[in-house]
Amino acid sequence: MRKLIALICPIVLTLAPLAHAQAPITAADAIQKIQRRYAPAPPAKTVDTIKAGDPGTPVTGIATTFLDTMDVLREAARRNENLIITHEPTFYNHLDDTSFFKDDPVYKEKLAFIGQHHMVVFRLHDEIHMARPDPFGMALVEALGATEYLDDPSNPGLLTIPTMSLREVVSEIQSRLHAQTMRIVGDPEMPVTHIALRPGASGLQAQVSALRQANVDVLIAGEASEWETVEYARDATAQGRKKALVLIGHEPSEEPGMEQAAKDIRALFPGVKVDHILANQSMWSPGHAPAK
Repeated sequence: MRKLIALICPIVLTLAPLAHAQAPITAADAIQKIQRRYAPAPPAKTVDTIKAGDPGTPVTGIATTFLDTMDVLREAARRNENLIITHEPTFYNHLDDTSFFKDDPVYKEKLAFIGQHHMVVFRLHDEIHMARPDPFGMALVEALGATEYLDDPSNPGLLTIPTMSLREVVSEIQSRLHAQTMRIVGDPEMPVTHIALRPGASGLQAQVSALRQANVDVLIAGEASEWETVEYARDATAQGRKKALVLIGHEPSEEPGMEQAAKDIRALFPGVKVDHILANQSMWSPGHAPAK
């Protein structure tokens, strides 16, 4: 009996760590936990769905990003991170409807890359925007170094800053966000004290509602249709109203929010590698060509 126990004990001791080893979490389980971090349930007709990959895939690492470009996917693969949490669409339209792209070589290569690297792509858009206070607004305020200027610490929509010119405001934004394709409507020497923030593409009504407030000098937004808020701001300026519009680009306005999401997700999965991968701006201006 003693000899039998002596033989069994080393085997038991060897297997003990394996018995306590935690099985890798699947993409489906991780996604569900991430969703619940921001909202109890997704809204009707949500775009927060898996865009590619098998939800049963074991997670080797998680990458958040503003948008899962080819460069972002390649970097995630290099880091061995196969659950990609993107804020914006993977396949070039809001609903990620791929019917138009089914025979397109760019779409097919991107989809193939995701498959080859056993990736799962999930869009986190509607639910994270449901959280309060708005994670994207708060992250943008922090990236601008303007937390102390919030009119209401629980609402990142309005800032009151020491008076400076619009030109100086724009220079400060560009320096802090590295936004190289900003566009501005308004008098560059106009004094600015009150700023409204609307990151992303919040649309005509939300943007104009912010800009028309009596105490708002400047609206800082991500992007707008050129024939909508842009022309409203131009007419307001032509009428002598002290109003200005600063479009910093969709990506610079919301990338900080997804960087914060990486921190949130890291807290949910302390044993999983979680990184934020910058998407960066896709467009460039003359004189600011991207480095090769």
